[in-house]
Amino acid sequence: MKEKSAGIGKGELVALIVSSSIGAGIFGINSDLASASAPGPALLAWLLVGIGILALVLSLNNLAKKRPELDAGIFSYAEASFGKLGGFISGWGYWLSAWLGNIAFATMLMSSIGTFIPTFKGGQNIPSIIGAAVFVWLLTMLVNNGIESASLLNMIVTFCKLVPLFVFIVICIVSFKAGVFTSDFWGNVTNNVLHEGKTLNTFSQVKGCVMVMMWVFVGIEGASILANRAKNRSDAQTATVLGLIALLIIYVFASILPYGVMTQEQLAQSSQPAMAEVLRHIVGTWGATLISIGLIISILGAWLSWTMLPAETTILMAKHGTLPRLWGKLNVKKAPTASLVITGIMQSLFLLTFLVTDYAYNFAYTLCTAAILICYLLVGIYQMEYSYQNREWGEFLIGVIAATFQLLAMVLAGWQQVLVVVILYIPGFYFYWAAAKERDRQVTNMEKIVMTVISLLGILAIYLLITGKISL
Repeated sequence: MKEKSAGIGKGELVALIVSSSIGAGIFGINSDLASASAPGPALLAWLLVGIGILALVLSLNNLAKKRPELDAGIFSYAEASFGKLGGFISGWGYWLSAWLGNIAFATMLMSSIGTFIPTFKGGQNIPSIIGAAVFVWLLTMLVNNGIESASLLNMIVTFCKLVPLFVFIVICIVSFKAGVFTSDFWGNVTNNVLHEGKTLNTFSQVKGCVMVMMWVFVGIEGASILANRAKNRSDAQTATVLGLIALLIIYVFASILPYGVMTQEQLAQSSQPAMAEVLRHIVGTWGATLISIGLIISILGAWLSWTMLPAETTILMAKHGTLPRLWGKLNVKKAPTASLVITGIMQSLFLLTFLVTDYAYNFAYTLCTAAILICYLLVGIYQMEYSYQNREWGEFLIGVIAATFQLLAMVLAGWQQVLVVVILYIPGFYFYWAAAKERDRQVTNMEKIVMTVISLLGILAIYLLITGKISL
């Protein structure tokens, strides 16, 4: 008798991919998207981003299947292609992305709490900084004491994410007015007002959407990990595609429908969390309260996971010799105390940016997205390299699409943010050098050249910040 195959079924896999990929970003997307674009260009941007993300996930699935021994996170693909330094660049970027995302969570969390406690209104004043710092260190202490995944917590967080989203979409559909939606479909009028008389063409609006949309997909690399748990290999690719289509439908509905209930200018001027402000406009205070409560619980659950994520990343990097052993040293509770403390300090320092930028949430999530674009680009490049070596031309084309999209996003939509992130690589190279010395490994001349070039770019970014050529 044939044994029943173990693993996750196709339908369950699709549901897991959707629930694990939806984060806090979707709750704030409405104002950010409206600030960048009218509904027409936004729809074109969703099509472009959807193709790029699909190519990335298919690349991850292919590499996970073909190179199962490269199991140390997505930076193992960069190491396979570019050596130890390539692995470090990807891993350090992934670590940066994880805790920078927590800064965005902090802003959104304090702003949501501000719905109930006016002291925290806006989410980026002195009380908000203090409150966010308290959460940073409480969660750091929890993880340091061995808190790992909890199925009950994950169920609660998933419920609090999906139910308010479902309610929001249904209410927006019922309240949708075609006349409002089509009144300035391509943004020829509204963008004049929002951008001080400067009319943005369709390309400029699409470009402005990319970083906003990529933020809600940060963490999508987890889909390839989930896909590997499928009962059948053939189910994995299908479930991943279906999961991404389901995610895109949810994201498009949640971000585009509000254009039919509020004008683009009203949406752009909404405070965070924007989704709460949209529901307040439609149904009153109870709608904003529902979104805020769900969002607070959702953020706390996601923040806990994203406190564990950078710690897990540094453990793997220390194991692979790209960080000193101290970063991966575990305490009696199997948690990397040094890594958690360093990450906590970095988060606490970056909370001070609340005081020097008017848009702390946007600043944090765009830096988070810029950092992970570097990692995603290296995945696409290795997909191309591996597929070329094995003459798999269909997979090679997927790699080309994935790498090209990430590169275009970095150059056209996020070059300023990528430059700012490069600054954070300068101290990272010290730790890379220390790790090599600790293991008696010689840093090659080529590695020295690459680190020098990246460091010079970081110095250039500091100069541009000081002179006001780029701003936070």
